[in-house]
Amino acid sequence: MRIEMLVFDGVDEMDVMGPFEVWSHAAARTDELELALVGLDGPVEVTGMHGLQFRAPVGLGTPNALFVPGGGWLNRAERGSWAEAQRGVLPARLAELAPQLDWIGSVCTGSMLLGEAGLVKGRPATTNRNAWEEFTAYGPELKKNRVVDDGTLVTAGGITAGIDLALRIVERDLSHELADRIAASMEYTRDRDLYVS
Repeated sequence: MRIEMLVFDGVDEMDVMGPFEVWSHAAARTDELELALVGLDGPVEVTGMHGLQFRAPVGLGTPNALFVPGGGWLNRAERGSWAEAQRGVLPARLAELAPQLDWIGSVCTGSMLLGEAGLVKGRPATTNRNAWEEFTAYGPELKKNRVVDDGTLVTAGGITAGIDLALRIVERDLSHELADRIAASMEYTRDRDLYVS
């Protein structure tokens, strides 16, 4: 399984780094998972919402799964998920790619980008609690759980909830034991506030 994590300027660093840490541990322990940070239009140097600079070495390809972080939506930042929604290119690519994926996921206001792409309508999903009301305009069956697993659509609440989403994916697609071992090695106490449909 190849998971690509889509990054862009203004992304919330923890939205990316938490799941990246989990999936990196999984990739190091099994050859069943491959992980890549990707830019929408090719390799990209990214400056996160809080100033962290990092690089996605490749562009969006043809992954088995795609993960979309958030950041910059609630304050309508000039860079971040809100800006990407206004630009329109990223949601259009998500809509085009989603039918070919085993699953598409998001954390925090990355869910708003999935909403812009038309991917949450009529489906159980969640986002950052401060965006719940706005999220309902996209027509999801809003769940207030930390992680919502609807099979091909997996969403998480704000910021650190992405760690629990990543562990859920490891547990669901690889093994429960591996997910628990990774959480223990990260000294992370799992939050099992999970909705599964």
